[in-house]
Amino acid sequence: MAEFPIFLVKPTHYDDHGYPITWWRSVVPSNSLACVSALAEDCRARQVLGPDVDIKIEPIDETNRRAVPARMAAAIERAGGKGMVALIGVQTNQFPRALDIARPLIARGIPVCIGGFHVSGCYSMLKTLPPELIEARDMGISFFLGEAENGRLDEVLRDAYAGQLKPLYDHLKDLPNIDTEPGPFLGIDVVKRTLDLISSFDVGRGCPFQCSFCTIINVQGRRSRFRTGADLEKILKTNIDEGITRFFVTDDNLARNKNWEELFDTAIRVQRETGVRLKMIVQVDTLCHKIPNFIDKAVAAGVHHVFIGLENINPDNLMAAKKKQNRITDYREMLLAWKKHPVMISAGYIVGFPGDTKEALLRDIEIVKRELPIDYVFFNYLTPLPGCEDHQKMYERGEWMDPDLNKYDLLHRVTHHPKMTDQEWDEAYDAMWASFYSFDHMVTILKRCYALRSNKAWLTLNRLSYIAVFSQYFKSYRFEWGMLQLRYRADRRSNMPREGAVAFYVRYARDLALFAGAFVYTWSRLRFALWQIRRNKQRSQYRDPALEPPTGTDYETLELFTTRGAKESVGKARARAAALAG
Repeated sequence: MAEFPIFLVKPTHYDDHGYPITWWRSVVPSNSLACVSALAEDCRARQVLGPDVDIKIEPIDETNRRAVPARMAAAIERAGGKGMVALIGVQTNQFPRALDIARPLIARGIPVCIGGFHVSGCYSMLKTLPPELIEARDMGISFFLGEAENGRLDEVLRDAYAGQLKPLYDHLKDLPNIDTEPGPFLGIDVVKRTLDLISSFDVGRGCPFQCSFCTIINVQGRRSRFRTGADLEKILKTNIDEGITRFFVTDDNLARNKNWEELFDTAIRVQRETGVRLKMIVQVDTLCHKIPNFIDKAVAAGVHHVFIGLENINPDNLMAAKKKQNRITDYREMLLAWKKHPVMISAGYIVGFPGDTKEALLRDIEIVKRELPIDYVFFNYLTPLPGCEDHQKMYERGEWMDPDLNKYDLLHRVTHHPKMTDQEWDEAYDAMWASFYSFDHMVTILKRCYALRSNKAWLTLNRLSYIAVFSQYFKSYRFEWGMLQLRYRADRRSNMPREGAVAFYVRYARDLALFAGAFVYTWSRLRFALWQIRRNKQRSQYRDPALEPPTGTDYETLELFTTRGAKESVGKARARAAALAG
């Protein structure tokens, strides 16, 4: 039987020294890779290349496994030269790495196709192709736009097998339904490369909101599409059979999924039937607590960590970015509703909205620390990602945006700010990380764990230690952390010279030692603080403004409601309350 090898590669991006960010064990799994891997296995089962051709599928997540173009090319050549490499879910910051993987493959005549948010976002929003896509097209790389469900991967595989891969597969205007389609799946041999044996899946795509900084609405669409309870049951049981019980649910906003109750009930039933306790990380909006039973059922279904796009505490900034669904008057009520359960809360916070100043940002983060019970915050530069409205407008106006796509990871400044100098913006950004992950505030977060009778104190301590160290030493990959970075001298970015062996290994050893020493020091201090908290017989009586239940006097007593633009939001909240009372 003939073989057709297909390598599904999820590229990483480069650190500031020019090396791919790859870990011995990574944290966040790739759902794009899981989706396409499952679809490819379905193609194999259906024998889309005929009964005499066996499709050999090898998924590679470069955040935890080295991708070597020469090895992939050699494997395809051993199979008679028929095969392909698909670069999966490529985001803007990963595009330079994707091209570096593709170049030696194209040179050896290996078909290469690239998909993901960068190519889809550029095609969906720009009237002319940017230089990097022109370069990729001229190299002979094929582009896949949109999503691959509903049999669309079949065409790509058949064309590649025939040696006639098309330059463009455009499905942007015809987004598929995802119910009854093969669900995302990565086998244990891939998942075991993550720290907590965690995999991922989605149960919905698309978003009804209009945030100007978001690419999802212009790539996955504003019409939401959903999987069913039966789809989820199959996903969960398939993973449980492999020993996988932890998941990152990648839906941008699970609370807007019209099937949320069916999905949670399915997860609850699967746990009961299998005797397995699921643990899930989900993303929700700031209004999820308004949905009756949503939080209670989420926790029963296995949700133990929620990520919330808080984005900002200034209503003017939120309105300017068209994030109208975020109402600061709901923040504390929503967060404390989750904190009635042993749930960890992380939040995204955008730094650099047009109305921001350095002084205001530093004031705002102190308010967040003091008045909102959040365990972890990830600070992101306001970044015009290709595919979003902000990028489209800046591109059409010819405004400066950093040409180095590798920096578009939300952790590097890539534009100029209308009010702050570049230095002020950078200083404010770094100061916000340093302030939130200061030792004193991390101790406060641990005190809140015991005051709320959470069973997550140890886990919170470990994550705080890790994030705090990363935010200090490894700015280039705060959002992509893992354990033990693996660097390979030969894999340096193509536009940077290869380092000598001595310089390379000395810096590599120094960086590992710096991280290990800083982590042990931070963890030990927090461990001692935790020991002191546990010894305090009054630990459950600890209170601070973030833990106080919302009352009608909050608007007068909390600084949260004295920020720029807050008065109008408070007035609207009072009007809503009066209408309900009347």
